[in-house]
Amino acid sequence: MNPAHQQLWNQISDFEFGDPDARLGFVDRLARENGWSLEYASRVSWEYKRFLFLYCVCQHSVTPSDQVDQAWHLHLLYTESYWVDFCRNTIGRELHHGPTKGGNAEGDKFKLWYEKTLESYRKYFDTAPPADIWPDVETRFSGFNFRRIDLNKFWIFPKPKLRLWKLRSGIGRPPK
Repeated sequence: MNPAHQQLWNQISDFEFGDPDARLGFVDRLARENGWSLEYASRVSWEYKRFLFLYCVCQHSVTPSDQVDQAWHLHLLYTESYWVDFCRNTIGRELHHGPTKGGNAEGDKFKLWYEKTLESYRKYFDTAPPADIWPDVETRFSGFNFRRIDLNKFWIFPKPKLRLWKLRSGIGRPPK
């Protein structure tokens, strides 16, 4: 990193998300809302900082992993922290979140941006991004179907994997 990039990285890495005096802090909320351990949420929060740095220094558009995007969404909810403390006072510029407009062309665009993001990550941080937070392009865009669920009202069971050979042979069908 050049000196200006190093200074920017120091400012971003030292930044505290949310209200440090809150009983439920940023990482605690990130863990709770995503069903992650505190350790994993803390790692995602750190990777979000790395993404913010890339957003600022790359000469191309960048795209976060899904996990990093969850941290970004949460940070945006802390409006004063995001817009004033971080954008204005820490990095001196606005960072806007632009979701997809949908369609194949948009999907291709975001895949390309994500590939470039991973390449820039390796370049600036001199290491590969952690695969459990920054999966490969195909995994990242494999088609999620997320919904918010109130776990106090609903149980969640994983879908069983259907084996077509069982259905074709009649095995596993209910008796008539």
